Amino acid sequence: MVAGTANADGHKRVKWKLHSAWGAAVPHLGTSGVRWAKNIGRMSGGKFSVKFFEPGALIPANEGFDATSKGSIDAAWTTAGYDVGKYPALAFFTAVPFGPSMGEFFAWKKFGGGDKIQQRIYAKHGIQQMDCFAIGPETSGWFKNEIKELDQLRGMKMRFFGLGARVMQKIGVSTQLLAGGDIFPALEKGVIDATEFSMPAMDIKYGFYQIAKNNYFPGWHQQVSVSQLLMNKKKFDGLSDANKALIEVGCGDAIHHTYAETEYVNPFAMVEMGEKYGVVTRRWRDDQLAVFEKAWNSVVAEDSKKDPVFKEVHESYAAFRKAYAKWGSAQALASTYLK
Repeated sequence: MVAGTANADGHKRVKWKLHSAWGAAVPHLGTSGVRWAKNIGRMSGGKFSVKFFEPGALIPANEGFDATSKGSIDAAWTTAGYDVGKYPALAFFTAVPFGPSMGEFFAWKKFGGGDKIQQRIYAKHGIQQMDCFAIGPETSGWFKNEIKELDQLRGMKMRFFGLGARVMQKIGVSTQLLAGGDIFPALEKGVIDATEFSMPAMDIKYGFYQIAKNNYFPGWHQQVSVSQLLMNKKKFDGLSDANKALIEVGCGDAIHHTYAETEYVNPFAMVEMGEKYGVVTRRWRDDQLAVFEKAWNSVVAEDSKKDPVFKEVHESYAAFRKAYAKWGSAQALASTYLK
């Protein structure tokens, strides 16, 4: 709720409840929400306080959209990928299969039209959306056995996120979306055979390596992962301009912090998993990646025909990528040119 008690200088003190889709101890996804909430308090001198709530404390982990829309919570720390049941196109705003680098992605979002479409979608439901944290490429999946040929994936039950799940379905995988804390029990009980979740620094905390030792790369389905703060629009609109600015500045800092932090810790997590837990790092062959990409193109064609919102978002995204390619290709460097 928004409290309106006035302090000595006449300014109203604001108190918000922040639901998080991830626990406070979950590296980067949850810890970033705790940090953001504390920073709002710091920057406001205690006049704007945000209390972080664990998944399930107020509402179930992935129900931030509805609760924020209704105003039963003030805000949610979540990802657009959890809202694809309402609008499949929302997945574009968090991660796109075979997608761009972080710089290109944010160029499209902030200046290429992506944000305008996303804001319009959420505004229909009384929600103010703001990008608020971001991480780099994820792993492609955890498997109990080496996948020598993609035919081995047919009939497999796998936890998968976003638009990448549609691609996996195309090649015969049965997918479901599970919250992070539900994945290990599902693997352990055989409810799912394999999973993807996030990047090495986060996956190691969930212990997937205890059951599945084969970790595949690259994360073709999520080269960039941008997540968000959802706010009840009436409550956001009722804030002072100064408090709105605090939220914007706090989110900008959180994006910078989470991206840099995760890029720093991932190589060390990969080494630890290999040396300490016997995880084998594997890479999809180019011909296998081509199968995933072909399936992705098929998903785009099919969903664009039946879903006008999906078509609009994809056309905006694709047009920007085409325009950006001249600059991007001109500046592209190989990792080394030394023999």
